[in-house]
Amino acid sequence: MFEVKLLIDGKIMSAASGVTFERRNPLSGQVVSRAAAATVQDARASVDAAARAFVSWSQTGPGARRQLLLKAADAVEARVSRFIEAMAAETGASVSWGSFNVQLAAAILREAAALTTQVSGEVIPSDLPGNLALAVRQPAGVVFGMAPWNAPVILGTRAIATPLACGNTVVLKGSELCPRTHGLIVEALNEAGFPPGVLNFVTHAPADAAAVVEAIIAHPAVRRVNFTGSARVGRIIAITCAQHLKPAVLELGGKAPLVILDDANLEAAVDGAIFGAFANSGQICMSTERIIVDARIADDFVLHLAARARALPLGDPRGKDPVVLGSVVDMSTVERCNTLIDDALAKGATLLCGGKTDNTLMPATLLDKVTPDMRIYHEEAFGPVKPIVRVNGVEEAIACANDNAFGLSAAVFGSDIARALEVAKRIESGICHINGSTVHDEAQMPFGGVKGSGFGRFGGRAGIHEFTELRWLTLQTTPRHYPF
Repeated sequence: MFEVKLLIDGKIMSAASGVTFERRNPLSGQVVSRAAAATVQDARASVDAAARAFVSWSQTGPGARRQLLLKAADAVEARVSRFIEAMAAETGASVSWGSFNVQLAAAILREAAALTTQVSGEVIPSDLPGNLALAVRQPAGVVFGMAPWNAPVILGTRAIATPLACGNTVVLKGSELCPRTHGLIVEALNEAGFPPGVLNFVTHAPADAAAVVEAIIAHPAVRRVNFTGSARVGRIIAITCAQHLKPAVLELGGKAPLVILDDANLEAAVDGAIFGAFANSGQICMSTERIIVDARIADDFVLHLAARARALPLGDPRGKDPVVLGSVVDMSTVERCNTLIDDALAKGATLLCGGKTDNTLMPATLLDKVTPDMRIYHEEAFGPVKPIVRVNGVEEAIACANDNAFGLSAAVFGSDIARALEVAKRIESGICHINGSTVHDEAQMPFGGVKGSGFGRFGGRAGIHEFTELRWLTLQTTPRHYPF
């Protein structure tokens, strides 16, 4: 059993009320984590601490910030076995997914370290004689980050790394579904030596989410908010931020299309589809959620895809044998996916492999000949159940790819690179990969979506734009003449 506490002003503590909440393993039902249930009082105290720390942290030089972020990256990597154990226990994640999370999280911290000297501005020519006009970027203040459970080390680290690099202080809200995993990130950064109050951590019971989040966003010292999670909750966050006039970066749901053109390399396309559809049991914001294949090659493609999907190992990730598909996060995922399967089959889809299940070990499932009247055509499964849509030609493929409310990631496979690039340009998404999987993330890349997938960008210099204030400063170097 893992015990998880709050970190406020450099002090590890219980909630003010002394209340805790439990997280159970999705497969066994066993209690694996007991975490502090922060109150509104705790939430406000975390922001107060961050506001006090901002005074000195915002004036800390880029070299000092870089060194701490590099130490933090090493501390995260040193905990790889603990992260893998926590993710398997709390969310049912496989060893490979846990390991990848730690690798990318460390890369995010190292990229943030490199960004500390990239927070730059420019000199803008002024029409006023003797006027030196500057556009400068400065730390915004306290940043409130909210991270989800599905890629917890990556997304928890992403919520805090660039804000810290830019000279902001941070309050991180851990997910109720993986408090231990998110707590390990904070433990690593605390070990690296960040000053008290620069990074604060709160967890809360599920029933207290609305009150805690509202209290933090409403706090006058909070100047930026970032949230990664569902579109439903993202809309609530956006409304709350709008009420308090707080800028937000929102990375929400997806329905990532994978377009297989008629000249695609089928082996490469199958590889990309298998990874994109079934990594972490399809519980990734970038997961391939609609496989769109040209009818001229569909039979051959589907035959090979289904054979690969059937062979993917499924099992408890805490066992001795390696698995690709571990447990999904809870029974609500099973119920949602079972309902989507039933609906598609009732309306004429063909089940190629997998199918319904009564526990959180869900097999790789492919539904062929899916049409727009089926729910899975439009709705995000967020599980290992994937629809295949057959289309005739490029125009139908593009129309199908864009026929949904989301726009985070996408991919196109085709041998004619110029044609594939033109298709990619016309797909409505923040990210699109040609001859690669929809699941692809790198620390230095601008990551974010359009339409219902949110707004703003994490990663690289785009992150600097989101987590700093752009100010206009002038210096009058010669006497200025006024009209009166």
